[in-house]
Amino acid sequence: MTSPTIDAVLVLEDGRIFRGEAFGAVGETLGEAVFTTGMTGYQETLTDPSYHRQIVVQTAPQIGNTGWNGEDDESTGIQVAGYAVRDPSRRPSNWRATGSLEDALRTQGVVGISGIDTRAVVRHLRERGAMRAGVFSGTSLGSDEMLVERVRQSPGMEGADLYGAVTTATPYVREAVGDKKFTVAALDVGIKFNTPRMMTERGIEVHVLPADTSFEQLLAVNPDGVFVSNGPGDPATADVPVELTRQVLERRIPLFGICFGNQILGRALGRGTYKLRYGHRGINIPVVEHATGRVAITSQNHGFAVEGSAGERFDTPFGTGVVSHTCPNDGCVEGLTGLDFPAFSVQYHPEAAAGPHDAADLFDRFCQLMTDNPVTHGPAGIEEPGGRHRLLDQNGGAV
Repeated sequence: MTSPTIDAVLVLEDGRIFRGEAFGAVGETLGEAVFTTGMTGYQETLTDPSYHRQIVVQTAPQIGNTGWNGEDDESTGIQVAGYAVRDPSRRPSNWRATGSLEDALRTQGVVGISGIDTRAVVRHLRERGAMRAGVFSGTSLGSDEMLVERVRQSPGMEGADLYGAVTTATPYVREAVGDKKFTVAALDVGIKFNTPRMMTERGIEVHVLPADTSFEQLLAVNPDGVFVSNGPGDPATADVPVELTRQVLERRIPLFGICFGNQILGRALGRGTYKLRYGHRGINIPVVEHATGRVAITSQNHGFAVEGSAGERFDTPFGTGVVSHTCPNDGCVEGLTGLDFPAFSVQYHPEAAAGPHDAADLFDRFCQLMTDNPVTHGPAGIEEPGGRHRLLDQNGGAV
């Protein structure tokens, strides 16, 4: 005997309403409606901290075929505020599955909706832009006017300070695989589990640090390099990580940032950031590296971007920087590199899971950057100025 269906609605702030059935937990959730174009990797998407406080619309029409497993989470749990799909699989079919997608949503209290025309939702969001939204089901349902007003009263994403809600509460260490080559201080503003894993496989001992870590606490781990992670929210609110990044740059400690980390580096270099109309979310987004002309297909998840244009060189307090990568779809800045200071960042995810893996070599570039720019530490763990420094090309390598 099947359970009776429960009505649910997806309500957008401009008054558009999509009616379907409850999927996952029953109740009410509010957030920003965004869409992701990935055909696979829904478990990694749902557990990505960068999706915190967002209602994710899945463009792939059928979701849940491979169920849920205990290995593919990218954080300690589901991070999305809500989930909207068209056709959920009736039963999972995969040898790694330990349960179904709906069971995971229900167990973790994530309110979702199924049976809606997700193509129509995506077309609407592409035309009107990502916007505030709510999913309502069960006793949370009410009149259309009341639900629209409830959505409009919810906070927007611009000005949202969210990285503090997903950072680690205490530092932890991931040991290097094999011989240790480097020590990296990784600032967690929403880090995914696969990022430290990718670094440890290259002989890096990774110290994952909370977002409010002071410069003195960072130096105490004697880092050969600093990594700034992905994360959610408006980078204009990230004053503490931005200031920490400036201090790292002043000491000429090699730095690598991804996604939110790209925006944090951009602001530390004096660049502005802005909200994209509907963002880049998926695992099929092209990026051009201007120094080589190489095009990579990348995994992305961001709603904000750094100001700039392809190949643009600009002055910073630390030397000359360059816009090293852009997206050919819309010209969005996808990477920054210091030409005479040891730092680079990208707006996409080189640790991508479930893929693609075109950009995995960026972790090797980070290793080369640390090799070419060794940091000298004093007995108390304070970096001493005057260490060797080399100019960098647009790829983050030494010249």
